[in-house]
Amino acid sequence: MSPVELRATIGLAGVYGLRMLGLFIILPVFAFYAEDLPGGNNYTLIGIALGAYGLTQAILQIPFGWLSDRIGRKPVIYLGLILFAIGSLIAAVAIDIYWVIWGRIIQGAGAISAAVMALAADLTREEHRTKAMATIGMTIGTVFAISLIAAPILNQWIGVPGIFAMTGVLALLAMVVVKKIVPDPQISRFHSDTEASVASFASVLRDTQLLRLNYGIFALHATLMALWLVVPLTLRQAGMAANDHWQIYFPVLFLSIVLIIPAIIYSEKKAKLKFVFIAAIAILAAGQVLLAITSDSVWGTAGALLVFFTAFNLLEASLPSLISKIAPVGAKGTAIGIYSSTQFMGAFAGAAVGGYLFSAFGSDALYAFCGSLVLIWLILALTMKAPAAVRSKMYHVQEMDLNKSRELSRQLAAIPGVYEALVLVNEGVAYLKVDMRGFDEEEVIRLLGEET
Repeated sequence: MSPVELRATIGLAGVYGLRMLGLFIILPVFAFYAEDLPGGNNYTLIGIALGAYGLTQAILQIPFGWLSDRIGRKPVIYLGLILFAIGSLIAAVAIDIYWVIWGRIIQGAGAISAAVMALAADLTREEHRTKAMATIGMTIGTVFAISLIAAPILNQWIGVPGIFAMTGVLALLAMVVVKKIVPDPQISRFHSDTEASVASFASVLRDTQLLRLNYGIFALHATLMALWLVVPLTLRQAGMAANDHWQIYFPVLFLSIVLIIPAIIYSEKKAKLKFVFIAAIAILAAGQVLLAITSDSVWGTAGALLVFFTAFNLLEASLPSLISKIAPVGAKGTAIGIYSSTQFMGAFAGAAVGGYLFSAFGSDALYAFCGSLVLIWLILALTMKAPAAVRSKMYHVQEMDLNKSRELSRQLAAIPGVYEALVLVNEGVAYLKVDMRGFDEEEVIRLLGEET
């Protein structure tokens, strides 16, 4: 990467990370805080407050991406960060659970993810764009881990209102990062690999393989959010003070990350993606059962959480890769946009439905709900086609007419190792899916050199 590309990637990853921190960091402690709020004795409302950000995020993130095509990336990012800061400050001064819900709704309305990805695409060359997206993606996982560990500690120092206020201030500081660190793009254009296209929606929504993955991310995040209504209470009831819960979360998350590394390497190198994917869903289901039957023990719950988060982290890492492998090269951005919106909708549904079930029928009903979601996912995964062992590649192309671009697409698709190829002249990019085991990249470069 050039210095400009590196600065853009680090800056945008930081902005995205600060925003996601504000959404994640209350998860381990919110149930305790809400108990003392007026209206907080109703776990349905607690669940809605916990997941409300997901509803507005799911609805607005694709439209915000489209808006950034019209008025610019940075103005949309500024707007989103301002909304997030306002929502955080409303939640910080909330006098009852209803004000917290409104604050979380406004937080979610700051849906900048699509605009951030589009700006990253504007500021990076085709050959480095995957690195930039991966860096931003890894930031989400890192921030999630930091959130679970830091929340109990911050809770004893500044409380949940203080955490909300802190995240609001961080959102305002993120605006400074966007202004001072992230470069302004020389050219801002639509990117099929990062942005949703209206023309591609129908084909993506008809793809049954992609629909299986969309259901999967919905179930995964619905399960995660529902569990945050009961796991903190379970640990407290088993005798562990709320401010000490980080002592469970830290080793669990660390060990779960260590455990998934061999599985990821095995799935990629041995082309066993489907096998590892199905195994992870089965382990996730086992984690649900273990959480339900070990609720009276701190160590039992810790062991069950290790099983759950090992499967969760493996699936969280695998799903975006599977989306990229399965989605048509010209509709990758649309597939990712729908997938991401479904993820946030799952977060809202899991917290809201989980809260209702916990309030009306107890924790067993909540675990049964989560387990049912995962079992349905397991059945759908068993019937999915094994994804091809391919990777995405992008190459810059010069201007050419439409007929020439179609002929170039055909020639690229005929090169050994190329699984799919598409040249988009309006973006100046050749998108390829390739099998690296037989891919002749030199031939691709030679052909592109001749044509351009």
